Amino acid sequence: METDNKKGHFIESIIIKDIENNKNKGKVLTRFPPEPNGYLHIGHAKSICLNFNMANKFNGKCNLRFDDSNPAKEKQVYIDSIKSTVNWLGFEFGTPLFASDYFEKLHDFAVELIKKGKAYVCSLSADDIRKYRGTLKEPGKDSPYRKRSVEENLDLFTRMKNGEFDEGEHILRAKIDMKSPNINLRDPIIYRVKKASHPRTHDKWCIYPMYDFAHCLSDSLEGITHSLCSLEFEDHRPLYDWTLDEIKTPCHPQQIEFARMNINYTVLSKRKLQRLVEENLVQGWDDPRLPTLEGMKRRGYTPESIRNFCNTIGVSKKESRIDMTLLENCLRDDLNEKAPRVMAVLRPLKVTIENYPADRTEELTAKNHPQKEDMGTRNITFSKEIYVEMDDFMEDPPKKFFRLGPGREVRLRYAYLVTCTKVIKDSAGIIKELICTYDPDSRGGNAPDGRKVKGTIHWVNANDCIDAKVRLYDRLFKDENPEQGKQDFIENLNPDSLTELESCKLEKGLINAVPGNVYQFERLGYFCLDSKEDRKNNSVFNRAVSLRDTWAKRLKK
Repeated sequence: METDNKKGHFIESIIIKDIENNKNKGKVLTRFPPEPNGYLHIGHAKSICLNFNMANKFNGKCNLRFDDSNPAKEKQVYIDSIKSTVNWLGFEFGTPLFASDYFEKLHDFAVELIKKGKAYVCSLSADDIRKYRGTLKEPGKDSPYRKRSVEENLDLFTRMKNGEFDEGEHILRAKIDMKSPNINLRDPIIYRVKKASHPRTHDKWCIYPMYDFAHCLSDSLEGITHSLCSLEFEDHRPLYDWTLDEIKTPCHPQQIEFARMNINYTVLSKRKLQRLVEENLVQGWDDPRLPTLEGMKRRGYTPESIRNFCNTIGVSKKESRIDMTLLENCLRDDLNEKAPRVMAVLRPLKVTIENYPADRTEELTAKNHPQKEDMGTRNITFSKEIYVEMDDFMEDPPKKFFRLGPGREVRLRYAYLVTCTKVIKDSAGIIKELICTYDPDSRGGNAPDGRKVKGTIHWVNANDCIDAKVRLYDRLFKDENPEQGKQDFIENLNPDSLTELESCKLEKGLINAVPGNVYQFERLGYFCLDSKEDRKNNSVFNRAVSLRDTWAKRLKK
């Protein structure tokens, strides 16, 4: 196969060299091996994209294999979600595979190690195992059960398999080197008793392989050529290789590690995400503030934006923190090209146009995208009463405020030029309504006498707009590195990460909005219909991301 000589990341370079040397007969087979004990997050997306992209680029294949060797934490709902999410990201994986597909073979491999004198049944308690293991500075010491005979180990392991022992009473350990400077090689556990029903095998097994044992052997059984995993598994690679060297397996995959993803203002630890959910600090695993892919999808992130983000940050061996702004900009770039434009008023202020006929409603033509003619147009209506944004009016505006103010003229998007003539307030002095006049000869927003009007604002027709609730999302944490320091990361939660606006006014066409379709609310940001809320009373829209902050750019200058 011909390969592109264009320089890529270090893993791509390794694969190119392997192909040139005809290693693995020039084949490339990768895998994405999630444990189905939770929902995927943006960190998993990096691994998904890397594994599938490497396979696709070199005409290979990527397996989706579930590491389902811990039945106490695994659920079918997670399996279904993971399959759906990988497809949603744009990758095809054929028939999903499972570590549980290999339980019989993994058991036989363990027996093979016992017969070779390379594994033994240990009866130490969990506390004693930790004490015997030693530290990073001190070697471990042999278990008193390390010298059990092959026959005794086979008997005990069979009885473990038959369910004769309680959890923790016996474990099977590899016999390697208790004095190894690599703690992972100090007689690691490879099988334990676990009396829990498995999502697929149910109650057939009561012993289950540990990840380090099941993972490398599953890779080998599938013929994986390049086992790509995050950097925390680098210290586990000697165990990966030792297991495959000791057991007769079809092939010996190459494990290659890369730096995992760390993003500012969020956490990617599954344990910490679970705590947020279980303590009701967020509204479930698909809360749009979470970095879970279910939450990001609900918020309005697109598969293309996530794939582009993963490609942009690249692959390296060095850990680093990525600015959340980069992820948001990838979404903005994608949505700017494809999101249809509509008008919505989030904080409505009523405007009555006193010289517009009370019995008149006219249709205006609006572009669905200002730069893309192929996206067509839509009809919007205009009448005597409209809503504008509260922020688009100031009673005493500064010099460079080009929106509405007493005596000021602005352009209504697609409609007319209007001038504010009166401000109506309630008894507390709160502005409740504006009275304006319009120039009937300025339809489309252009003055017939050529006068220049700098300000253009959006609006909706008060007579046919729809009511909606809108949720504005901000960073989940106040600190860019919420896990740093001695304090609990929970203390860094941003109390303003969610703002809910009631009685927002939306262009009437959004009554037909469907979940998953993202719209640009002109001048406000990108929004999508919430996929979980009931629409009987009113619609709920989530802000996926704001528009680029041009004001912030001015401040930097």
